[in-house]
Amino acid sequence: MTNALFKTPLPVNEPIFTYHPGSQERELLQAELQKQSQVCVEIPASINGNPIYGESKEPVRSPQNHQHILAHCYQCRGDDIETALTSTLEVRKKWANLPWEQRASVFLKAAELISGKYRYAINAATMLGQGKTVQQAEIDSACELIDFLRFNVHYMAEIYQQQPHSPKGMWNRSEVRPLEGFVYAITPFNFTAIAANLAASPAMMGCSVLWKPAPTSMLSSWIFMQILTEAGLPAGVINMIPGDPVMISEKLMSHPHLSGIHFTGSSKTFQHLWKTCGENIDRYRQYPRIVGETGGKDFIFAHHSADPEELIIGLLRGAFEYQGQKCSAASRAYIPHSLWEKIKDPLIKKCADLSMGDPKDFSDFLGAVIDKRAFDRIKMSIDRAKKTPGAEIIVGGKCDDQVGYFIEPTIIVTNDPNSETMTEELFGPVLTIFPYHDKDLTETIAHCNNSKYSLTGAIYGKDRFVLSELMSDLTDAAGNFYINDKPTGAVVGQQPFGGSRLSGTNDKAGSYLNLLRWTSHRTIKENFTPFTDYRYPHMDK
Repeated sequence: MTNALFKTPLPVNEPIFTYHPGSQERELLQAELQKQSQVCVEIPASINGNPIYGESKEPVRSPQNHQHILAHCYQCRGDDIETALTSTLEVRKKWANLPWEQRASVFLKAAELISGKYRYAINAATMLGQGKTVQQAEIDSACELIDFLRFNVHYMAEIYQQQPHSPKGMWNRSEVRPLEGFVYAITPFNFTAIAANLAASPAMMGCSVLWKPAPTSMLSSWIFMQILTEAGLPAGVINMIPGDPVMISEKLMSHPHLSGIHFTGSSKTFQHLWKTCGENIDRYRQYPRIVGETGGKDFIFAHHSADPEELIIGLLRGAFEYQGQKCSAASRAYIPHSLWEKIKDPLIKKCADLSMGDPKDFSDFLGAVIDKRAFDRIKMSIDRAKKTPGAEIIVGGKCDDQVGYFIEPTIIVTNDPNSETMTEELFGPVLTIFPYHDKDLTETIAHCNNSKYSLTGAIYGKDRFVLSELMSDLTDAAGNFYINDKPTGAVVGQQPFGGSRLSGTNDKAGSYLNLLRWTSHRTIKENFTPFTDYRYPHMDK
């Protein structure tokens, strides 16, 4: 036994590689892209440390070339889920009782592996399988994932260090236990880092996890499982179970040992999961922790004092990076007429210049949307907007799925702040702008604040009185709020991420707040001067 109060390595944000022409990292990543493009990977389930293969498989297609099959992914059967459940419950107690620094070491090792040996592999998988450009993959599957692992270890140690006051004659202590049972992690396609963190953060705190990644992110998810294995994660702590989401959820969410759900995805799906927990509440040994980051209709609100060029770049990057498939992407904008007249033409010109294509071409700004279902949904919204009175598509609007699922960066101008594309989440490269009369600032703020979502938002302006008013009036409109910056790009350790309303439970990924959700504290009081008489002073005669 080691008797020591350990200090974790001080985390710093992972430096972002630029991949500029002639750089070594560019050559290495291009070689990895070529390598992965020429093979078709067989992705198994990972249960109790064992790869599980079978005849039931689904293709993992490239969104920029849907005839290109990158992998075949095994789909779990019901008996696989039962095996995974048995495995995760058996390993839970041993993993929970492992000294915390031993758990920390696994995830710090994983961060080092991603920073070095696996950096190009996981970036290439994210680019090919999830359609990210080199810049978007680097900040996601490399840097943000590394940051999650390193900073969360640091936050874990800080949580353990928080102890209660002990008056004279006693010692009060707080013991941070992992949740009893298992955590069900349901993860999205759009961020490799988020998917990995949703499984890793409960495990870091001592929980065992059953992880169902999105089908379209299986290539990068499988690489992360290999990284965890190489980093020394014991078998069964995280079981990766791809397959039919309905079957898997029915089995896991009716199980008495369900202790938590870690989710990122649609609001509708999250509401269904919450309802299912309520229907099964009398089955559970404990009340499950439900943590979710869901939909968004993120805004940019400009005042006439805003810098025109800064606003244009904020609109373009905020709306169209990664094809608008970020939970935080700018989807609606409120711009005063006096400023709109200045920026309209240069905005159209710059938007029309945004290049779109295969991420293997590093000169492109954006690529294809993730799959046919997303393509059809976004296209239908654009088609409806074309027929909507008071709405005008001023740039983009073309959709082509012959080779890949490509949708042009599209800007819609509307005279109705309550129109469909101003209020409903699209999750694609579509930005709707509502030019408001300068005199109607207060009324327009109310329109902006009226959304059912509350994830991210940005305000642009130089007038400090107005900025202060906007910050106050839009207090509840966004969980992550930006001043003179686009509403995307939260960095672990700098801007903990999450929102409220129908955007989630606001448990702030990338901070100690999220880790606390996977713990159950035990308070211990040790009395050094026990009482020897039951009577109190007031009882004396």
